[in-house]
Amino acid sequence: MKKQRFYSDAVREPAEGLWSNCLRVGDLVMISGMTARGQDGESVLGADEYEQAKVVFQKIKDLVEAAGAVMDDVVKMTIYVTRIANNTAVWEARKEFFTGDFPACTLVEVSSLAKPEILLEIEAIAVAGCSTD
Repeated sequence: MKKQRFYSDAVREPAEGLWSNCLRVGDLVMISGMTARGQDGESVLGADEYEQAKVVFQKIKDLVEAAGAVMDDVVKMTIYVTRIANNTAVWEARKEFFTGDFPACTLVEVSSLAKPEILLEIEAIAVAGCSTD
């Protein structure tokens, strides 16, 4: 099995030598923690958890599809939030991107993320083809 890196024009790549946003090994697709940072790397899209979660889930969707999978192939997510009281906003956004059995998920409150205006970060693991009959 070979490790492959996948890209999406819709998701800004980190500087060389830092990390990979999306790697696939066999049918396993791993997505690094995504935030609502804009393409410029500085701006943050969305003023609340719901809006930021929609941005993040769209990034995950773009990367998962670039790697040859679909959102319903996502089997595990870890979600980091800075305000756990607003977690239902994240769940509402999630419903717009998944059908059927939702991924296994861990949600954890953290004291801060990369920038004060970033309210959540989500990483995901998918198994390509697992959602199809």
